Amino acid sequence: MSLPEPRRTAGPYRIILVCLGNICRSPMAEKVLVSDLQRAGIADRVEVDSAGTGSWHVGSGMDARAAATLRVHGYPTDHEARRFDPSWFAGRDLVLAMDTDNLDELRGLAPDDEARSRIALFRSFAPGTGANPEIPDPYYGGEDGFTAVLTMVEAAAKGLAEELAERLGTDPAGAR
Repeated sequence: MSLPEPRRTAGPYRIILVCLGNICRSPMAEKVLVSDLQRAGIADRVEVDSAGTGSWHVGSGMDARAAATLRVHGYPTDHEARRFDPSWFAGRDLVLAMDTDNLDELRGLAPDDEARSRIALFRSFAPGTGANPEIPDPYYGGEDGFTAVLTMVEAAAKGLAEELAERLGTDPAGAR
């Protein structure tokens, strides 16, 4: 997928990452992507947040296993789960789902074809992932599943950050 054009002529490019409960994959992806954007020197020009399609965990922190995995690899873990609100389509340039179930759910919530054209699978930004590049839900598995998810998330975040840096150019102040 190529990056959709920004909805606005000014302000940050806005991305939301979406999984089922917003306690594992999407907050992990949010923290990793923000870190990659900082390394690329464009964090001030891209706004990233996350949400879930379900409401079970609204107000909760990140899953302890997801947080532990991020912490071990030097990422922040602050987070409060929330549910995706369809009104957010109007303010997001890119809506990224973690798997095809969430992709289908988001497409069903989208108000029109223009909004649907801004929805993609997050892992599609990682090179060599094939036709359905999903990030599987590690919630019902062990800690090794969270490590595997982090590896997938890091590859997708790196690819997306590179595309954004190419699209937005480098930070005039230089990479931080």
